[in-house]
Amino acid sequence: MLKKIIWTLVLVPVLLGLFLWQVQPAWWVAAKAEWLADFNSERAELAASWRNDGLTFGRQQDQAACLTRALTDFDGCTGYQCTVNHGRFLRACLETAAPSEAFCDGVPAFRNELTEDDKSWAKYSCWERNIRGEGCRMLMRQQQLFCSGGSAVTEPEPESDDAAAKPASTQG
Repeated sequence: MLKKIIWTLVLVPVLLGLFLWQVQPAWWVAAKAEWLADFNSERAELAASWRNDGLTFGRQQDQAACLTRALTDFDGCTGYQCTVNHGRFLRACLETAAPSEAFCDGVPAFRNELTEDDKSWAKYSCWERNIRGEGCRMLMRQQQLFCSGGSAVTEPEPESDDAAAKPASTQG
């Protein structure tokens, strides 16, 4: 008897979930749309709040203070959303902050494709500050982007060995 009860408690929710997933009645679709709209609204409000906090802090501080604050508040933070929020704060803060002397000294140029030097710079910058969390490197990329004027450095494509090895075609 206990087995039947357990099977019922497991099987009924699974079958109901499969039904809602496959059939998607109008009320289910409406409920999902409403939930998604609420979720997106909450995320937009949260993003605006982090940005406003960054702008406010930046008006009163310099660029170095923005980076220090973002990294200090980020320390120990885990998860993608946490990294994104602190990145929003830092980007907004740098927009309004007073320039810091030597803020960009030693910062490698921003590239879309990370080089080993870029990775090493970000890793050691975090370690030197004793900042835990993988997202620290992403915040350091914000500094790279800012110090590169907001755009990636474009480097010429190296010539491939195939192009150099091909003989010039001759017309017969």
